[in-house]
Amino acid sequence: MTHAMTTLSIDQDVFAQSVAFTDDSLVVHLDDGRSVSVPLAWYPRLQRASRAEREDFELIGDGEGIHWPRLDEDISVEGILAGRRSAESAESLRRWQQGRQNAG
Repeated sequence: MTHAMTTLSIDQDVFAQSVAFTDDSLVVHLDDGRSVSVPLAWYPRLQRASRAEREDFELIGDGEGIHWPRLDEDISVEGILAGRRSAESAESLRRWQQGRQNAG
């Protein structure tokens, strides 16, 4: 029995057109007609954000990425397509949460 090896190829000419949320997912609608859904748990800042904070985003670089100014969060379309989760450390997330509590 032979096993074929597959390689993930990321099309860097794909851009976000819009963003939506379900209760537990980030959904990115791409300009090639696809919609990609990833768990909010992959992005702790988005998961901990209010609905209003999540919906306060802007597409950057003609849709190459998504920026949430109130959350100081940036996610690239390439990263979403590659299945990359947030690489934020637990300590960084803790400091961010502490700053939010102190500001509120």
